[in-house]
Amino acid sequence: MAIVDAGGIRLHVQRTGPTDGHGPHPTVVLVHGLLTDSLASYYFTVAPGLAAAGLDVVMYDLRGHGRSERPPHGYTLDDNIDDLAALLDRLDVPGPVHLVGNSYGGTIAFGYAARHPGRVAGLTLIESEPATPAWAAKLGRILHRVVTELAHNEADALAWVTARHGRNTARLAKGAARLVRETTLGRDIPASRVLTEAQITAVRCPVLGLYGGDSDMVDLLPAHRRLLPDFRAVVLPGHEHSVLVEAPGTVGEHILDLVHAGAGVR
Repeated sequence: MAIVDAGGIRLHVQRTGPTDGHGPHPTVVLVHGLLTDSLASYYFTVAPGLAAAGLDVVMYDLRGHGRSERPPHGYTLDDNIDDLAALLDRLDVPGPVHLVGNSYGGTIAFGYAARHPGRVAGLTLIESEPATPAWAAKLGRILHRVVTELAHNEADALAWVTARHGRNTARLAKGAARLVRETTLGRDIPASRVLTEAQITAVRCPVLGLYGGDSDMVDLLPAHRRLLPDFRAVVLPGHEHSVLVEAPGTVGEHILDLVHAGAGVR
């Protein structure tokens, strides 16, 4: 575990990988989702297998999440992309990286690839999409619901979550309520700058999309295929938005396939 000063924000980072003394090894950077998520969702799912396969694995908590610093403001998508860029600079990661993003983490990863195309070897978007006006509107609706139903009526909302999803999920929901109550996150993310179609199409690295077959994200696949020059989708039947934690073995195998293809490994 390490706390890294990434351009004025202290981020909690975990890094693991081969210890054979040989290298360099391909680097995979894992970016988690919003509110109730943290690097733990990777630590207990795909990260161990990726490291065992010989990859340099970097995980970190987004600002305001997990053990990273929680400033009162500065939660736009661009702020998160800046954090990722500064973190990779501070870690002195060699060569282009493979970015893996779950949900909102995938939107951050894609934004980084659009801004720094030469620094990304491949993208894996797990239940995720690039930032578009439709994405911003959707996030606005979700965050408005969090603010009104959780942050403003916390006791009743947490009792409902506990009864239906257990104490651990309720604990995470309580942390999410505190985050939206004490910061500008709920306003900043929907107001974030989004990408144009030309900026999305300009992302030329291989992009892998992993989606639950029962998720509404599947509806976005035609647009992704139209806009992204090198896009491949994998749909996992019987899963919804939580495909990372529900099918980590399959998700990890597809990530490895993309990394090995980029490295010329068969």
